[in-house]
Amino acid sequence: MLKVLNPGFYTTMQDLGRLGFRAFGVPVSGVMDSYSSQFANALLGNNKFDAVLEMTMIGGTFRFMNPTQIVISGAYMRSRLNNKPIGQNCAIQIETDDVLSFGHTTKGFRTYLAIKGGFESETVFNSLSQYRPITAKGVIETNDVITYLSIDQRLQESNATVKYNDSIFNNQILEAYKGPEFGCLNLHQKEQLLNSELKVSKYNNRMAYQLEPLLKNRLEPILTAPVLPGTVQLTPQGNLIVLMRDAQTTGGYPRILQLSEESISLLSQKTVGNTLKIGLKDT
Repeated sequence: MLKVLNPGFYTTMQDLGRLGFRAFGVPVSGVMDSYSSQFANALLGNNKFDAVLEMTMIGGTFRFMNPTQIVISGAYMRSRLNNKPIGQNCAIQIETDDVLSFGHTTKGFRTYLAIKGGFESETVFNSLSQYRPITAKGVIETNDVITYLSIDQRLQESNATVKYNDSIFNNQILEAYKGPEFGCLNLHQKEQLLNSELKVSKYNNRMAYQLEPLLKNRLEPILTAPVLPGTVQLTPQGNLIVLMRDAQTTGGYPRILQLSEESISLLSQKTVGNTLKIGLKDT
């Protein structure tokens, strides 16, 4: 079991999401950065769907009650084991009563803690991802106890390495496809959208990221229509809103772009003031 001594700023349990329930208004949820979480699970030999802990901006402190193996991936949070610095993107042996702690991010925005066999919790609609009111709790809290499979087998030394692609932190291009209402934009709007430097605003969370500056807009609202994680909506005020993992399932704003899966992960590692540009892909 894992005892939560300090949950950090915003820590949740996530897997790859609640698939197949959008018709009932249930958000997909799941990890914001699917690349980093799957990378961590792969290094442990886990299933890619196994649950991980997702920490945002400031990490937590955890005590392990049983031996196991872990991998830390995603943003760099000055991770320490028993107060000694440890690396990322490699398997780490954990012993009983070891204490793992994290600080503030130094690169990126979200960090993933994967454990051998995955974390265990109540499955709701085929997923362990936390999202209120679908799950009883929306975040990990102090004194929570999280179950995992005890692993007595020790790590074996290996010369094999798998390189983590940290361009996710430095890349500024959001690859996107034309959305259903992209053709409603006039030529000037399209040029502004595709050629402007965009910035992440202070309005960003697991539901959506808002990008600046405003895009002049006279488009009419649309009838409520399906939206997905990665859908870019244009509001009447000219706000560019990129829907993320906890977003609603329908919306009434024009859907002018749809981010690729890779770009959703990339955007999830950005924070206030980071600059971006749209890279339009052919369908």
